[in-house]
Amino acid sequence: MTDTDLDDRPPAERSRPLRSWRFWAGPIIVVTVVMSAMAALYLSSILDPTRNLNSFPIAVVNEDVGATDPAGKHVNLAEEITKSVDAKVDADQVQLEYLTWDETVERMRDGRLYGAIRVPADFSAKTLALAQASLVPSTTPAPQPEITVLTNPRSATMGSSLVTALSGEVLAEMNKNVGVKVTESVNQAAAQQNPPAHITGVTAITLATPIKIVPKQFEPLPHGTGLGLSAFYFALLVLLGGFTGAMLVNTLIDGSLGFIASEIGPRIVVRRPQGFNRMEVLVIKWIVMVGTAVVLSTAYIGVAKALDMNIDHPWILWGYSMLAISAVGVTALSVVSAFGGIGMLINMFVFVFLGLPSAGATIPLEATPQFFAWLSSFEPLHQVYVGIRAIVFFDARGAAGLSHAIAMTAIGLVIGVAIGLGTAYYYERRGLPRLGLTELAKDPEPETEAVES
Repeated sequence: MTDTDLDDRPPAERSRPLRSWRFWAGPIIVVTVVMSAMAALYLSSILDPTRNLNSFPIAVVNEDVGATDPAGKHVNLAEEITKSVDAKVDADQVQLEYLTWDETVERMRDGRLYGAIRVPADFSAKTLALAQASLVPSTTPAPQPEITVLTNPRSATMGSSLVTALSGEVLAEMNKNVGVKVTESVNQAAAQQNPPAHITGVTAITLATPIKIVPKQFEPLPHGTGLGLSAFYFALLVLLGGFTGAMLVNTLIDGSLGFIASEIGPRIVVRRPQGFNRMEVLVIKWIVMVGTAVVLSTAYIGVAKALDMNIDHPWILWGYSMLAISAVGVTALSVVSAFGGIGMLINMFVFVFLGLPSAGATIPLEATPQFFAWLSSFEPLHQVYVGIRAIVFFDARGAAGLSHAIAMTAIGLVIGVAIGLGTAYYYERRGLPRLGLTELAKDPEPETEAVES
């Protein structure tokens, strides 16, 4: 059978659509608008994370017990340092949290902090000792006081870089200010000695920046984590498994039940409709999607294990992946059932276009425009990422986001079921059944509400 067998109109009449500018310009305009919106979303979320900082959480741990200076006065230099850090940091951009070490450890292990500045107990004592030692000739240099900058590589890949950059800028200026004070006091003490002491060039350089800044990772990532990206990529696989799987299930089931033609290469198969109504077809697709989720999550775990991905809780990861794939797939099928062909575009916007820039995986949400932080409160990819990150990096702790992710994923599943059942019931009550291709062929001009393209 050829195209001319299907349509016996004259060639001039059949080619009439080709003579319309809308025929050619329509697809170009739609693709350009959609992809330009995608470009604006993605680029705006990554181009300037420092300028977009908003309440970026960093802990300050001051354990300094102070020391007695040569005049017999008790001083706590760390308190002066924390005050200068607090004054230097923009409170709208960076949220400094003054915590104990135990509180810091707990929040770092829950992924609620991107880093911490820790001042040790002997900070004042070492600073004063360094000043005193500079007045006494010695071949052994006095140890410098240290401040440790801890980063949390498990929280977000760029989070550690932001902590290092922010703390480096603040602490470098603070180090110079402390150096000026220490140098002045040493020079005064040296001038009062008889004969006056001479400060060597090496000592002067040390006193100019007396504090040693020590960068350190808090609980470094093990091998097989992709430098912190494995949780995000696995979450992306889970979401695409639900979204793409739903589109494939929708097409295959509709083809098998006679609602659309099945086209493989040059062969087109049109099956006789089986007489299922909207509700029945949707439930069938849901059942297939849940079965797909079980098999696909198993395959994901198998592939990850074969590639030596670090997974300490494979059964928990398998269970949550199955739930997430089911939730995304069921919701995507419900949207297509409710809106028809345009439902695929809606699904792509919800699950992919809006999901990727608001995931908070590569760039922390606190370093993106606030619009994306708002999106993350309900976008599926962020919820899936938080859950998988908690399983892979934070020992499957509920407080690290797993409990929140499970609750939000379950809510998403319920919403998807409600959308599907509600719209199917409404269409059936309105007398708008789905018609198969052979049924549509009985009506040469099927332009009624009952037709679903």
